[in-house]
Amino acid sequence: MIDDTDFTGKTVLVVGGSSGIGNGIAQGFRKRGAAVHVWGTRASAQDYAGAEGSDLSGLGYTCVDVASPEAITTAPSPFPTLDVLVLSQGTVLYKRGEFAPDGWGKVMAVNLDSVMHCCMRFRPQLSESRGTIVIVSSVSGFRANIGNPAYAASKAGAVSLTKTLGQAFAADGIRVNGLAPGLVDTKLTKVTTANPQRLEGALAAIPQRRMGTPADMAGAAIFLASPLASYVTGHTLVVDGGLTL
Repeated sequence: MIDDTDFTGKTVLVVGGSSGIGNGIAQGFRKRGAAVHVWGTRASAQDYAGAEGSDLSGLGYTCVDVASPEAITTAPSPFPTLDVLVLSQGTVLYKRGEFAPDGWGKVMAVNLDSVMHCCMRFRPQLSESRGTIVIVSSVSGFRANIGNPAYAASKAGAVSLTKTLGQAFAADGIRVNGLAPGLVDTKLTKVTTANPQRLEGALAAIPQRRMGTPADMAGAAIFLASPLASYVTGHTLVVDGGLTL
């Protein structure tokens, strides 16, 4: 029996795969046989030891500051060939930090600019393998995000970029899709998940009455990268337990 979610012999790079959603996606592909490498922000994989939401066992690792286009360009290729590129990098600033020019620029550089730079960096390799790209955005790309204009705008931009690159890269045999998580307990959402009152209100708005998990997001990413989604391109799959219904 053929298993279309078996990635044995395939190579996967997860940018932002050192923790949170990206780490869950990286481990999901590894458990399905792929050779997986991640990019993160700390100097070495050992620096994530004991960090919440971080499991780098069985994964390759490189420290890359994706806010720097030059760092993306000069980072070593993790594999001779690349089959799947997952872009899960992201940052957010609270206390109205994104309303200031510096804060706006920082968030946009990581959440949107680097997505484009990474896609262009690995386009040749993905073209050779007729590979896939999965861009992780957010339900914030479809609605207002109180206090975080740069985060919301960057995620809306990622949704639009997914459509545009899906069209542009199709001639290369590359499928580009995305997934938009709802509330997932990661370091970026601690302002909500670590506050009992806020968490109660957030869960009340989710029909499934629970937060998502990195494993939930991994399932969506694996589907989008697999032959099961061979005729899907330019689409962002909302994975939010019904939050945006």
